[in-house]
Amino acid sequence: MGLFKENPFGHILFLKKWLIRIAGMMTHQRYKGFNTLEIEGSHVIRDLPENNVLFVSNHQTYFADVVAMFHVFNASLSGREDNIKNLGYLWNPKLNIYYVAAKETMKQSILAKILAYAGSISIERTWRADGQDVNRQVKMSDISNIAKALDDGWVITFPQGTTTPWKPLRKGTAHIIKRYKPVVVPVVIDGFRRSFDKKGLRVKKKGILQSMHIKTPLEIDYDNESVEAIIEKLEYAIEQHPSFLHVIPEEDLIAYEEENQKRRYSYKGN
Repeated sequence: MGLFKENPFGHILFLKKWLIRIAGMMTHQRYKGFNTLEIEGSHVIRDLPENNVLFVSNHQTYFADVVAMFHVFNASLSGREDNIKNLGYLWNPKLNIYYVAAKETMKQSILAKILAYAGSISIERTWRADGQDVNRQVKMSDISNIAKALDDGWVITFPQGTTTPWKPLRKGTAHIIKRYKPVVVPVVIDGFRRSFDKKGLRVKKKGILQSMHIKTPLEIDYDNESVEAIIEKLEYAIEQHPSFLHVIPEEDLIAYEEENQKRRYSYKGN
């Protein structure tokens, strides 16, 4: 690899590799130390093609979820079986892993900007901005950037667009699936909301069992399945369909109700 070789977004791969190594070493204890990450499905990662793979997941914190996925994916590619033992897997990380994130989130701090360089596809949310509900058109440049990332490698997306559980999935994810026909891999996570603060930067509680289940790719008829059918399939796959509400942890129910209260309060104009 040339010292100044760039990816399609103009990021220098040598620098990106070192950012991933350093961030990985700094965060490893969050998942295998004072907290434990239980992994299922490492074999799925090793069987995936080099590019045009879309991971869809539920979302619990801004950053801790995706950082954990970087650990798990790279460990799996290095032969680890459902574990992230031995940090040697960080020496030669997969550099074409990207994740979709809100542009405003990735500009909030220097740390966020560093994490953005490591693989963020920053998009403008069409429904939420600066803590307020909005309604604006999708930017075609955001769609083209996701397409560019899929063409180059793997993309992680959180189709609910929020860390609040049980929110409806955004139809944009289904449109991307129908248009670019990626391999769609569901990922279900848990325990991150209890371990970290909302941003996923501060450890809130130790001794928490976190989990990540990487499921086998979904079977999708890209040409004939409707957007609505794909959305429902994704909801079941990442266990965010309303039918799962009766088995959710108490902490998630509390978070769900708190978010609804905030929205009702805001709607009343208070």
